[in-house]
Amino acid sequence: MLAQFSIVPLDKGVSLGKDVAKVLQIIDNSGLPYKLNSMGTVVEGTWDEVIGLIGKCHEETVKSSDRVLTTISIDDRKGMKNRIDGKIESLEKRLNKSLRK
Repeated sequence: MLAQFSIVPLDKGVSLGKDVAKVLQIIDNSGLPYKLNSMGTVVEGTWDEVIGLIGKCHEETVKSSDRVLTTISIDDRKGMKNRIDGKIESLEKRLNKSLRK
């Protein structure tokens, strides 16, 4: 399963780097495959692993914020693994060229 998620503390102003860094440390320590992008993070694993990780990240952010917006988008395709890279590689193969990452 792939999930893209973002967690935004709504009471921190325009600079969120300190809060994002705390969340990314949790993600990195999880051992799950992930890719960071400018609007969120994509993580791959089982339902329990991914939802558990997102829950930990949300809970960490709530500790220092009065209001937190967590957005999750899930792509669950049976029998598929290594989809973080595999989906991109599939598109590159179809286009016969490398895409910006």
